[in-house]
Amino acid sequence: MGRVTERRRTIRIRDGAVTTRPDTLVAEEPMEIRLNGKPLAITMRTPGDDFALAAGFLVSEGVLGSADDVRSIVYCAGATDDGRNTYNVVDVQLAPGVPVPDITLERNVYTTSSCGLCGKASLDAVRTTARFPIADTPPVRVEPALLSDLPDRLREAQRVFDRTGGLHAAALFSEDGELLDIREDVGRHNAVDKLVGRALQQGLLPLSRVILLVSGRASFELAQKAVMAGIPVLAAVSAPSSLAVDLAAEAGLTLVGFLRGPSMNVYAGDERIALHSEV
Repeated sequence: MGRVTERRRTIRIRDGAVTTRPDTLVAEEPMEIRLNGKPLAITMRTPGDDFALAAGFLVSEGVLGSADDVRSIVYCAGATDDGRNTYNVVDVQLAPGVPVPDITLERNVYTTSSCGLCGKASLDAVRTTARFPIADTPPVRVEPALLSDLPDRLREAQRVFDRTGGLHAAALFSEDGELLDIREDVGRHNAVDKLVGRALQQGLLPLSRVILLVSGRASFELAQKAVMAGIPVLAAVSAPSSLAVDLAAEAGLTLVGFLRGPSMNVYAGDERIALHSEV
């Protein structure tokens, strides 16, 4: 199994003084996700919670909806020509009767934080595959003051970031502000998949009464992952993309961006934010 961090030699220059010392860096390795033995996708990730990452990815793709959909998740032995197990190839075996998607589709490629289909095709794909319609969930009301506290609490819980400065984070909070889970990864989309995958493994889907907070921007893909997991509120410390806002408005997702201290922008789903003045 790969390590979360690695050490590398670095030359430090501080106020004209030059020193040589090791530095702690976040580890980044490729992980191939296979479905019933067939390659589906490759993602660059920080090793750890790999089975949850694979499961969460398949939730966002509409393949999985509960732990009962999974027969097994294993690392592939003999992943290299010489038979070594690199712990970088994960195979998800579906339970009998679970439909197997066409893995020749567009997503059978290297994935990044910007991957996904584009425009209306993306919105249509999420609409037709979402298992947990957010509009059907019990109403959640969140105070702006509660949201304002979450970024600092996320930052305080980022243990690996303190050592490397190079990780994104995603966290689930209850509607009362309790930290439920946090994952770190070199890719924020992977951090979200790890959260969702762990929730699936624990039988907690849909996540209908939680807030998802991410440590950067809110891309379409992150909004998609929230919708597919039934999460009603997505908050980001940076900006959302236009397509993320479109998806949030269509799916009934509350989308908050630029969450910094008492300031924030609500781009969709303002009915879940307890506003105390007319807008």
